[in-house]
Amino acid sequence: MDPSLHGRRSLIERISALLSRAPEDREQLLGLLHSAFERNLLDSDALGIIEGALAVSDMTASDVMVPRAQMDIIDLDAPLDNIVARAIETNHSRFPVIGASRDDVVGILLAKDLLRLVTGREKALGALLRPAVFVPESKRLNVLLREFRISRNHMAIVVDEYGGIAGLVTIEDVLEQIVGDIEDEFDLDEDTDNIRLDPSGRYRVKAGTEIGVFNDAFGTHFSDDDYDTLAGLILHELGRLPKRGEVLDLAGLRVTVLRADSRRLHTLLVDPPSTTGGMSEGGT
Repeated sequence: MDPSLHGRRSLIERISALLSRAPEDREQLLGLLHSAFERNLLDSDALGIIEGALAVSDMTASDVMVPRAQMDIIDLDAPLDNIVARAIETNHSRFPVIGASRDDVVGILLAKDLLRLVTGREKALGALLRPAVFVPESKRLNVLLREFRISRNHMAIVVDEYGGIAGLVTIEDVLEQIVGDIEDEFDLDEDTDNIRLDPSGRYRVKAGTEIGVFNDAFGTHFSDDDYDTLAGLILHELGRLPKRGEVLDLAGLRVTVLRADSRRLHTLLVDPPSTTGGMSEGGT
């Protein structure tokens, strides 16, 4: 017998034995899974994915959608140059296209289809649009993910109870709830591990770090009167959500966005104060 097959079967048998005590509810199931993790039957990534998959059944489209005000949209009557510039600026692969108002979504434009306009193969933007899919805010994510998979659609427009546009949700938004935060999922101490020294010599900082904690660590003086966390401060300073890899200057601090998705900041890299200069002067 192939030794690898024996090892695989042994792992399956051990997990089956662990789960043979049929859990009566989700809490017991999670307890068994964590026990499997502690016994090295599951690694942290696998446990995080299972927990995420369980969590999406309790979440709705409104929990993960990009809000209406933050949607990157294209006007049906916009000049071609403006449409191309918008696609390049945002780097998205799909865009809701609106007609008379932001509540009038007439279709979805795939960025790759713009080549047909640019090369003159199509004369009108409307001819390129794919049908828009509309879902209510209450749509459960597990159901939505299944519909995305069956229809091979990647974006849905979320509508409120009055039929107005509440936001949009993509298949990536749903999948991020399952696999998006694995690297921070099993930190032993959420408070002390908010700021950690990275092997590069810079500091890895969670975006949810309280501003007071950040000030104490880096000698800054940012106010926490209006915002509690570093993420709130950055969103206020920029007026938008920064992208992954973007470098920011916060009162002399060189801050690199390490992880961010379409809805929020996750992790930042902050250069040590000694290499940036002027950091102790703090913020406003």
